[in-house]
Amino acid sequence: VHTSYNQAGSATGRLSSNDPNLQNIPIRTELGRKVRKAFVAQNRPDWLLLAADYSQIELRVLAHLSQDANLLAAFDRDEDIHAATASKIYNVDLQSVDSDMRRLAKVMNFGVIYGLSAFGIAQQTELSLEEGAAFIQTYFGTYSGVREYLDATLADARTNGYVETLLGRRRYLPELRSSNVHQRQAAERMAVNAPVQGTAAEAIKEAMVPIQRELDSTGASSKMLLQVHDELIFESPRQELEDLKLLLHNIMPKALELSVSLKIEIKMGETWGDME
Repeated sequence: VHTSYNQAGSATGRLSSNDPNLQNIPIRTELGRKVRKAFVAQNRPDWLLLAADYSQIELRVLAHLSQDANLLAAFDRDEDIHAATASKIYNVDLQSVDSDMRRLAKVMNFGVIYGLSAFGIAQQTELSLEEGAAFIQTYFGTYSGVREYLDATLADARTNGYVETLLGRRRYLPELRSSNVHQRQAAERMAVNAPVQGTAAEAIKEAMVPIQRELDSTGASSKMLLQVHDELIFESPRQELEDLKLLLHNIMPKALELSVSLKIEIKMGETWGDME
């Protein structure tokens, strides 16, 4: 199968995939994992699939855009960012963070990028509406720079009618002035999200061009097959795997200059469903 990619198919700036949509095959369900196992490397076992995934890129972008001291420090120390957030929120040391604390912190870390409300937290966790509101308040007390950044972004968006990514791509949001409260609230969530997700989308696009240029110039057989949001998937003969990994480590973390380092995780396997 050959998907079609659309440069302007997503308002956030991400590539979209259709006919078929290969970005939408789930990984968290058993059926999704079985479907992924149907995608195999050409000429396996002599060839393997290799995936290079940006690690927590949206939170790294948020740290850069907000310049929040606690968020920047956690990434600089190369800490598990969800455990680091839980440690701050629950006021315990890093070693005392349990899985439930980390899970709630993860909901909040990613939720803040999408304008998550107390109601949203209550839906995703076992917290009540009041506990969700208190959790948000504690989070923004910990990451006050994030709160200030989000408030300033929203204020600028209301004034200008648009928001911008790090590289200056704009998303216009006339609905911010809508008299319909639901449309207005949806636009406010988009205003918060678009600079972060849009900048992450720019990073992977900025990486793809020099990667392909290098593969072409070296006469490599390895092929860039898919882009799935923050992940690039290649197929490669085994003898080229080490060179390919080195190439990706040299290019992908340098795609954008941020206050925190971009990191990638690489997995390999004979099928898309068996990568480790």
